[in-house]
Amino acid sequence: MSAMAQPPSPVPPGQPVPPAPQCYRHPGRETWIACQRCGRPICPECMIPAPVGFQCPECVAQGARDTRQHQAAYGGLRSANPTVTSVTLIVLNAAVWALILLTGGYGSPWYHRLALSPTGSCVLAADPSRFLPGAGEAACGKLADLAWMPGVADGAWWQLLTSAFTHVEVMHIGFNMLALWFLGPGLERAIGRVRFLAVYLVSALAGSVLVLWLSDPLTTTLGASGAVFGLMGGFLVIGLKARANIQPLLFWLGINAAYSFLGSGISWQGHLGGLLGGMAMAAIIAYAPKDARARVQLIGLVGFTVVLLALVAVRIAQLQ
Repeated sequence: MSAMAQPPSPVPPGQPVPPAPQCYRHPGRETWIACQRCGRPICPECMIPAPVGFQCPECVAQGARDTRQHQAAYGGLRSANPTVTSVTLIVLNAAVWALILLTGGYGSPWYHRLALSPTGSCVLAADPSRFLPGAGEAACGKLADLAWMPGVADGAWWQLLTSAFTHVEVMHIGFNMLALWFLGPGLERAIGRVRFLAVYLVSALAGSVLVLWLSDPLTTTLGASGAVFGLMGGFLVIGLKARANIQPLLFWLGINAAYSFLGSGISWQGHLGGLLGGMAMAAIIAYAPKDARARVQLIGLVGFTVVLLALVAVRIAQLQ
């Protein structure tokens, strides 16, 4: 039904008839139509059809400014330039890679501080790439030419995230950053900058958690692959929600999954954990109810992160 201005009540005989409302944008034009949003009278020239009734041009313009222009499809602010976040992440990865490369590569102390090691290791101070298997922190500290490099179980909790920014091989960082460049801006365009960063970082954390649980505690894991797989998982969920054609993504995901499980020296644990983490985060974002979207998303994202941290705490207790 159209929004109507209330007509005057019947006028008793002898009383003057009140004038009809006039369009607020065109004084002198009488009308009984009112804007559905603001209630002001509008003439046929100012009437813009709305889902219910009519709206005036000013309310339609304000609605567009409040929603379509600044809101992303799944809540939050739309990114003015969705490539900025991915470029920033690429620069951070490149800076850490350059630092490690310039300080010794696999022998760099930064490599051992930032890469993910479930447990600590006793390394040669002159060559950190060489270590003594089975030597604990107490025994390592007795000799001057040895140094103890802590792992997550020894308090180096930051490795759960810094490992996702750590690379040594050129091909490793090259492929990961190329994938980030292709995947990042598109996903940020769909879900906004804050939610994109949440998917990226929590996917990296989820990959580290699965490494912590399923990898050999003496191995060292590094690279942004878990976070990149998280972006692929996020795209998969968003594509399913939007009923888009996801066959190219499935093909690309299948090739990477096969490489993860069949290639030598590849952390399938980090890839799988990142993929599942990205899918979970994207599902929370995409399927949150519209009437309470921001609140449900916040509770879901924080809750999922807390679950991951709880799994880390349980695993650390087992490794100690």
